[in-house]
Amino acid sequence: MANMTILGAGLAGLSTAMMLRNDGHDVTVLERDPAPPGAEPWETWQRPGVNQFRLPHFMLPRWWQVLSTELPTAASEVLAAGGSRFSLVPPPHREGDALFDTVTARRPVIEAALARAAEASGVVLRRGVRLTGVHLESGRVTGVTTAEGPVRADLVIDCLGRRSAMPDWLAAAGAPRPAEEKDDAGFVYYSRHFRGDRPDLQVMVQQQYASVSVLTLPGDDGTWSVVVVASTRDHALRVLRDPSVWTDVLRRYPLVAPWIDATPITGVDALAGIEDRLRHYAPDGTPLVTGMVPVGDAWACTNPSLGRGAAFTLIHARLLRDTLRDTDPADHEKVARRFHEATARTVLPLYRATNGFDKHRLAEIDSDVTAVPYRTDDLRWIGAKALYAAALRDPDMLRAYLTVAGFLETPDEVFAKPGVRDRVLALGVSAPQYPLPGPGRAELLRLCS
Repeated sequence: MANMTILGAGLAGLSTAMMLRNDGHDVTVLERDPAPPGAEPWETWQRPGVNQFRLPHFMLPRWWQVLSTELPTAASEVLAAGGSRFSLVPPPHREGDALFDTVTARRPVIEAALARAAEASGVVLRRGVRLTGVHLESGRVTGVTTAEGPVRADLVIDCLGRRSAMPDWLAAAGAPRPAEEKDDAGFVYYSRHFRGDRPDLQVMVQQQYASVSVLTLPGDDGTWSVVVVASTRDHALRVLRDPSVWTDVLRRYPLVAPWIDATPITGVDALAGIEDRLRHYAPDGTPLVTGMVPVGDAWACTNPSLGRGAAFTLIHARLLRDTLRDTDPADHEKVARRFHEATARTVLPLYRATNGFDKHRLAEIDSDVTAVPYRTDDLRWIGAKALYAAALRDPDMLRAYLTVAGFLETPDEVFAKPGVRDRVLALGVSAPQYPLPGPGRAELLRLCS
């Protein structure tokens, strides 16, 4: 067994730490921010290192499947903390719908629960540690440097998220800087949290309308959040920062209105500047360094409105765990190469699919703003739009759509099933661009004026 040092005690770091600790490795997690100060993390915990810490999060069924299978103690902690059981399928339910079940909660609540489970499993969690760089010997990362001194490790695992400074640290130590693919996602999120008797789900949690998307996301302990997703270029909608305007607008969406008929527990929070980004730590299959691997958002991050980040991270963490089961951790070159190969084979296609959706949806929203119809020859986007429309008209297609939305299968896997393609073509291709009831662009502008 090996000595593992994990950077970051967020969802990625804690989940990865528990998987490796359960396999017998010595695992230490280094985190700059403080621990939860009490029994009410939502009320009292501040995490300046995570800019979206108190903003809406949603855990997809794929996340819950992996967590409850691989880390059952952690899953029990989330439930004990008030995590809500929730199905992506609106009632009535039928046999087999358990596939779409999840448990979700607000980010501080989940992270505090995972931290308790990690420490109970034997993970050493060191908080208040300020990282300053990496130690490099002949192309191998052998540890990290901190304000308190060096920390040696057989393997350093970067779980610092989308703001990780690992490229800078590698460059400062004399290693190549990873090339990056970046796309400014161009979305802005206007969100608010509520408490009360949670409304019944009538349609998908993510709904598409003219020039905006709206998310209705269950949380823990009788809470939930509602998010309006718009384009950063849509200056007319910036007034949605005003709670009264935000409320007036959302009351015009019949499927959303019940979700704001409750007690707000926050104002309207606005978040922008979130990019889709992929870092190439193994260009052409050759690792830039050994002794260090990135997991989750430290490797690739996407638009948060699809809710895939946590599931993406758990899948990636399990890949690392499995790589270390099959490869001697002392063989640093082989570990790095095999993990990067597994990442490219299993996780990279998920990133590409999400990134492609982001680009098309943003382009469609921007076209709504400029009143120029959006046109594309990309069959994947055409298929995605048709499947969404068909899902609103056919319960079988709804479940096909939710299989993709829940990160349970890829679009290719869903469309390969007998009858799906024909049914989607029959129901979805000729459907209106935005089938759900709600204001068009002109009315939305009037409400925001």
